[in-house]
Amino acid sequence: MKKRVKGKSLKEIQPNTTYMGCTFYLDCVDGEDFVGTEFDNCSFRGSFCDWGRDECGLWMGFTYKDVHQVMRWIRPGTFMMGSPETEEDRYANEVQHQVTISKGFWFAETACSQALWEAVIGTNPSQFKGKKFPVETVSWDDCNAFTEKLNEQMKEWQCCLPTEAQWEYACRAGTTTAFSFGDSITRDQVNYSDTEYGTVEIKSLPFNNWGLYEMHGNVSEWCSNWYDEYDISITVDPVGPNDGTGRVIRGGSWDCPPWYVRSAYRFSVEPCGHDRDIGFRFCLRSQ
Repeated sequence: MKKRVKGKSLKEIQPNTTYMGCTFYLDCVDGEDFVGTEFDNCSFRGSFCDWGRDECGLWMGFTYKDVHQVMRWIRPGTFMMGSPETEEDRYANEVQHQVTISKGFWFAETACSQALWEAVIGTNPSQFKGKKFPVETVSWDDCNAFTEKLNEQMKEWQCCLPTEAQWEYACRAGTTTAFSFGDSITRDQVNYSDTEYGTVEIKSLPFNNWGLYEMHGNVSEWCSNWYDEYDISITVDPVGPNDGTGRVIRGGSWDCPPWYVRSAYRFSVEPCGHDRDIGFRFCLRSQ
């Protein structure tokens, strides 16, 4: 039976509760707390200033220096990481194996925009300028400087790059095909190599089943892991090797052939490396 809470100012949400006329001051929230909740005429303040549910699941938004960013709640689950040997154009480093993501996390619904990057860092290194375009020409080191600076302002969060497993889990969004859209793609779905040149605005192409935009193509995205062959003996929350020479890049980009933008495709770049086709998206976890 659901609890009912009326007319209170609250700093936390509890599952299986109906809230009526409440005001929430949320600096950090776990998406699992929203299981079974209902809200009637409530308002949200604090770092997380708005929220909602739609056909893709739960989302929450925050605003940083007038730039709004929506985060999608990615629930825990188990999936097949890598590609089957029957997948067209696959590579040997995509050995398929079962992986469990044991904890949910908030994942940015888009690659980091130039507007948000400028709000946090103060400069814009991108070659294809536009506030609604993804930031690019950023190294892994640059992206970690971004997350560290955002963490200084939002102390209740741990803002970080996703692990490679988290990234592929979110990209697949419950699918097992080469792309989250099926076993083939069109340029109406993904920005990959074409006569057109460069990135497109974030949220200008279709989202996947979990509400994430441009996980395939547009800009490649940094992950937290060092790159190596998969250690398939680690099946729960793998974080990759302890060291290496390159960090994992996922998703392919605007100047890649279609087989580079598959859900399983993986390659690496040195942490100091940057190019006009490499960007990132970040995740948030509670401290």
